[in-house]
Amino acid sequence: MMLKPQDVFIALKLLVLDQEPWSYVKLANALCMSASEINAGIKRGLQAGLLVHGIQGQSPYANKQAMEEFLIHGVKYAFPPDLGSPVRGMVTMYAAPSVAGEFIFDENNPPVWPYAEGNRRGPSFSPLYKSVPQAAEQDAELYALLVLVDMIRGGRARERQYAEKKLREWINAS
Repeated sequence: MMLKPQDVFIALKLLVLDQEPWSYVKLANALCMSASEINAGIKRGLQAGLLVHGIQGQSPYANKQAMEEFLIHGVKYAFPPDLGSPVRGMVTMYAAPSVAGEFIFDENNPPVWPYAEGNRRGPSFSPLYKSVPQAAEQDAELYALLVLVDMIRGGRARERQYAEKKLREWINAS
């Protein structure tokens, strides 16, 4: 079994859902993935310990302790971002709305996830999975978590420290 980036994406959505009931079709629609990709990702997430089985037939849910540990200490090594030339996309990292005002950056050159429907242009920053921008458009809480994960994956020391602190606060509050 090899964990894939989309498995982390799925686990992040389950972290947002916080043990709410879900179906493979609903999750697939929310993440703009196929139900079979969701099924495979859930299996790998369970095997890796990022997810745990629900009690008495309930759906699997995120293992908060394992997620915190992996996101803070492992995701930057397992899934480093590809950085590229300027493209149209959706802002991420320190330029995202959820962390607005926390960092000073070149407003004309924010890091973006490549996305044809995006409204900004900047250097490309590869998302965990190709459908991340579409899913983030539909779910502000998921977007905010993905931004924190990106700051850990590709940020400088101050950005990583900020993201680690906010991620811990978010996980422990939910």
